Amino acid sequence: MKAPKVLATLAIACAMSATAYANCRLPTAPSKIPDGATASKQQMITAMQTIQEYNHDVQTYLKCLDFEVRQNQMSPNDQVSLHNAAVDQLKHIAAEFNKQVVIFKSKHS
Repeated sequence: MKAPKVLATLAIACAMSATAYANCRLPTAPSKIPDGATASKQQMITAMQTIQEYNHDVQTYLKCLDFEVRQNQMSPNDQVSLHNAAVDQLKHIAAEFNKQVVIFKSKHS
């Protein structure tokens, strides 16, 4: 009797994970990058951790887009557009943070 219960649980888990991918949502970008000229070390570390989490969330979003294309829920052209927009946004945030890190390091060297 345990095997059918386990199989039913696995089927529900698979269905739920498929449903989670059904609506890809672009993660919200960090709202503020600390000013490297005035930020504390802890503020810079916290910002770095936030950006790392954002990067992870964007990678998950990109996998979701790929999944939707494979499931014919999205056209490849739409996927490319959404993918590029997400990567461009991530690059912009990373570049801004890196610029502030350079400023921070110049002030604290």
